[in-house]
Amino acid sequence: MSKKGKVLVAMSGGIDSTVVALMLHHEGYDVVGITMKTWDYAQSGGSKKETGCCNVDSFNDARMAAVQHGFPHFILDIREEFGDFVVNDFVEEYLAGRTPNPCVLCNTHIKWRALLKRADALGCEFIATGHYAKIRQHDNGRYVISKAVDHTKDQSYVLWGLQQDLLSRTLLPLGGYHKTEIRQMAIDYGYPELAKKSESYEICFVPDNDYRGFLKRRVEGLEEKVNGGNFVDKDGKILGKHKGYPFYTIGQRKGLDIALGKPAFVTRIDPVDNTVTLGDESDLDKNEMMVGKLNMIKYNMITSGMEATTKIRYKDSGALSNIYQEGSNMRVSFYQNVKGIAPGQSAVFYEGDDVIGGGIIQSGSIL
Repeated sequence: MSKKGKVLVAMSGGIDSTVVALMLHHEGYDVVGITMKTWDYAQSGGSKKETGCCNVDSFNDARMAAVQHGFPHFILDIREEFGDFVVNDFVEEYLAGRTPNPCVLCNTHIKWRALLKRADALGCEFIATGHYAKIRQHDNGRYVISKAVDHTKDQSYVLWGLQQDLLSRTLLPLGGYHKTEIRQMAIDYGYPELAKKSESYEICFVPDNDYRGFLKRRVEGLEEKVNGGNFVDKDGKILGKHKGYPFYTIGQRKGLDIALGKPAFVTRIDPVDNTVTLGDESDLDKNEMMVGKLNMIKYNMITSGMEATTKIRYKDSGALSNIYQEGSNMRVSFYQNVKGIAPGQSAVFYEGDDVIGGGIIQSGSIL
């Protein structure tokens, strides 16, 4: 048994997770590699071939790296639990007029829990992934996620849902490195092809990026049920017909197929009336929102009105705000208006580089 301990490494076959496995192996950890099959692309019915983490080539790449460096590798089939939970939630959220973030849900409820379960079965003290973020134990005893050194690759936003028992056993070795350094490590380890390998940013079960087509194929008769609803303005005046409320997202401007003589943006989606409200870009401005389904990380409870930088989407730079914990929800009051608050998306609260916690946006408003 290694003095460093035994670690189960999630290996997708890509550069980041492969370098993590090799890095920990060379540091003296007893490494076990595992590749998770989350989705069968034949089920998606899309036009694009398998890409990203769930194709045979990726499985083979991960296994080959393990074999060449002398540590075991397993393939874990979690398609059933992934599909039942993540995919069903994805569909239900769009049908409720919200915009889901399936990668957050998958990390929180599927991948980490599946990893921990197998880590226990294999006698591993730790689990490790190729995410760009850091984990440390705070003076208050809680485990804290913080931003990676490479802010252009930082993934702390998608990890806000990880609970303390998961964080306490997770290693994120890439948090202290820049992507350029990881590419060089891949070359140094003898995998120059990994340094050139393209990265996938699509939702894994929607490889062609056509979520509308996915919904139509997933929900029998959906198009007939929702087609022909009304575009309306903020006063309820009918502007024209749309193709179905689930096929639009807050802030959308392109692909509306309606001519109003000026740019129009989706500002509200009402699934009950099958209406999509259009307005000016300024109508997307909000200065307050409610966030539910909270997971607090750095502190169990916060001081009411605590200042935080709040991110409302992955590529968002964040905006200064005061946050107020109100029962099971968080009220967020921004110093200045922010655009495109979308119910269903994640909101993550930061203190400096540390994640205070996060949740799911319930609603946005302007006071």
